[in-house]
Order: sequence, then C-alpha cells, then structure tokens
Amino acid sequence: MKMAKKKRKPNDNNVMATNRKARHDYFIEQTYEAGISLTGTEIKSVRERRLNLKDGFVSIRNGEAYLMNVHINEYSEGNQFNHDPLRNRKLLLQKKEIKHLADAVQTKGITVVPLKVYIKHNFAKVLIGVAKGKHEYDKRETIKQRDQKRQIDRVMKHY
Repeated sequence: MKMAKKKRKPNDNNVMATNRKARHDYFIEQTYEAGISLTGTEIKSVRERRLNLKDGFVSIRNGEAYLMNVHINEYSEGNQFNHDPLRNRKLLLQKKEIKHLADAVQTKGITVVPLKVYIKHNFAKVLIGVAKGKHEYDKRETIKQRDQKRQIDRVMKHY
C-alpha cells in the first residue's frame, strides 16, 4: 500500500537571500515572481547562500528583463569555468509582465528592485517589487509604527 506524498509547506529554509533595505527605502506597490537564468557555478553559490541583493535593481532592455548589480560570489569549488560575480542575469518573465514593468518604470520615482531569492521546486526564483522611493519622514514613520506594534504585541502576550 502506497502512502500519499506530503505537501511541503514553503518555509524560510528555501529563502537564500533577502533585501531588507528595500522595504526600508521603498514602498513596495506590486510584486512579481521571476526565474533567473544562472550558470552551473552560480546556482551552486546561490544554494550556499553566497549572494547579496542590497544594491540590485531590474532593468528592461529590448523587451527583456535583467537583474543588475546583484553580487553572487564565485563558487568555492569552481575552477577556470567560474562566473563573473557581477554579471547581468536575465529574468524569466512572461511578455505581459515585462510590459507591465516597463510601463511602471516610465513613471518618475518608480524602480524595480529584487526583494528575495529563494529555491522553489529546485529552481532559483527572485521576488521583484515595483517600488516607489520613501522620503526621510516616511522612513521615520515606518520605524515608529513598527515599534508601536512590537509594544502592543508584547503587552497582549501577557493577557
């Protein structure tokens, strides 16, 4: 008698990197999930969690989306076939999604930033967000609201 396969819940073990600074510096208006075109040594480095999204952004050129300025360290076991850590990587999106992103970027003050990289069904995926920049007073307001929420949760925990 065969047992049914258990469905795996998505968890934080699959998240390889997050861009915490993006949520601090931008209002995220919309998100998209995209695949990343990676070489063999790049995916091995991603699985070792050796990447940095902090300064990354998405550029739309010739109807294609590219992940720019994301640093993926060279694979430690790689030899002369290792990759360039800062190369531009193509994002795998549908044409309709790329058109939406291109239209959004035309608006002043809007950019597309990577939010997190994770593994889903053995493929590397990136969550990208259409973002609008925050002013300094918006950042302070966000910090204040977060602190108030923590205090409320702390008090409610005892009741």
